[in-house]
Amino acid sequence: MKWRPARLSSPLSPLLPTTPLASPTLSVPSKLRNRIPSQMRRTFPAYILIVTLLILLFKAEVFPSQPAPVGSSSSAITRRSHLQKPLGSSSSSHHQSPQQTGDFPKKIWQTWKVDPYNFAKRDKNTARTWTSKNPGYRYEVLTDHNDLLYVESKYGSGPGGLDRPDIVEFYKTVTAQIIKADLLRYMIMYADGGIYADIDVEALKPAERFIPTRYNITDIDMVIGVEIDQPEFKKHEILGGKCMSFCQWTFMCRPGLPVMLKLIENIMSWLEELAKQQNVSSVGEVELAFDEVISGTGPSAFTGAILEDMNSKRKGKGGQKITWDNTFHNLDESKLVERVLVLDVEKFAAGQGHSNSGNHDARGALVKHHYHASNWPSKHPRFKHPAYGEVERCNWDAECVRKWDKDVAQWDGLSEKQKKKILDRKQKEYELEMERLKKEKEQAEALERLGRAERERKKREEEERLRKKERMEEVYRKAVEEDKKKKNQQILLEAAGLGHKESTPPGPGFVAPAPLPGPGVFPPAL
Repeated sequence: MKWRPARLSSPLSPLLPTTPLASPTLSVPSKLRNRIPSQMRRTFPAYILIVTLLILLFKAEVFPSQPAPVGSSSSAITRRSHLQKPLGSSSSSHHQSPQQTGDFPKKIWQTWKVDPYNFAKRDKNTARTWTSKNPGYRYEVLTDHNDLLYVESKYGSGPGGLDRPDIVEFYKTVTAQIIKADLLRYMIMYADGGIYADIDVEALKPAERFIPTRYNITDIDMVIGVEIDQPEFKKHEILGGKCMSFCQWTFMCRPGLPVMLKLIENIMSWLEELAKQQNVSSVGEVELAFDEVISGTGPSAFTGAILEDMNSKRKGKGGQKITWDNTFHNLDESKLVERVLVLDVEKFAAGQGHSNSGNHDARGALVKHHYHASNWPSKHPRFKHPAYGEVERCNWDAECVRKWDKDVAQWDGLSEKQKKKILDRKQKEYELEMERLKKEKEQAEALERLGRAERERKKREEEERLRKKERMEEVYRKAVEEDKKKKNQQILLEAAGLGHKESTPPGPGFVAPAPLPGPGVFPPAL
């Protein structure tokens, strides 16, 4: 048989250079050629082309070849135009609409003399309740050293500022610390929003509990609580202006609410008018009494501005005018009024001893006001009768207030001798009261010392008990080890044939040793 060389034209040869499938980019391995249907082999190049185009399109979308120009419509700033812009003007048209969607700003604000690193222990402990119960919130304290920087950055004419230099200058001229403190909290809430709390307010529950679950958060712009609900005193000469008020030592709101700016402007107008009445050159020289602070910048001013804002929103909608008596008196559950959620007195002002405020152990209490930072009344005195003192000491007790009113009314009709007699009696009562308080303080300190001594004694006894227990355990451990050692020696002797397999019976008078105690039983102390 004549030998013939193998044909290189076999379709199974991987070396075939003349077939279309021999292309280095589109060839199919010969091992797969018999396994892949012919229709799929024909469309294989098309699959590769489609996949390549998809990869190129994906890369062009996710990683653009060059950044878009700053002013172009496709720039990153334009694409993020849905983000909240800073308030740049006092005009309401520049503000984000108060009827915003989503959560309130997750910020907690406090103001104090010093920064948190220099807080007193009680202030530090109180502040920690806010951060520990609200770990997802930003916490910030404005102090006497950085408050002006904040005001200038938020209300000045610089980038992102509200362009209200009049507010900045006014804040600079105010010297009364309580006025600055009130003014600053309203300025913070207007510029940034979030939660404001006085430095001596303790958080009892997380901020998420401020809004009951039955409400839609998008329907709410502000959360406040009742502080004083004693409208029966509204005609009282001294108590009338502060017997119905919302709490402003803790409240929450969205930024840019017109009522906050209106409140700031009201304070400015009020103080400037007061400076004219007192004939002083600036608001920093104005002298203020306690009730003037309450009505001008404190809870009464806060309440008045909110009620006015509620009624302005309701105008044109029909319905009766919103007043304290017809809307908030005896409020036993939260109420939403013109996008302001008003909580009952127990939520922010529990434990006051009036207004049916309950106590801080109640399930609904959200915060606890300790009042240790509320020493400003000493610089702005209340009306104090020379014989009967301050009516506020009655703490809204109706019988006490009636007696105070009666005694004061009769005072002017008394002779000087009668007045002196009453003053002497009151002075003696005062001295006896001071002596009683002094003794109570001394007794409390003695009890504290006694308690401290008792705690030290119990601590020493406990330490001695532990030492005794350790000694007993050590004795027991050594006894167990000694017994084990003897048994091992006996076993070795028996194995070597030197030990006695049977013990000699004890003779007369032999007393067997007591057995070793079992686990957990200790021998008597040595």
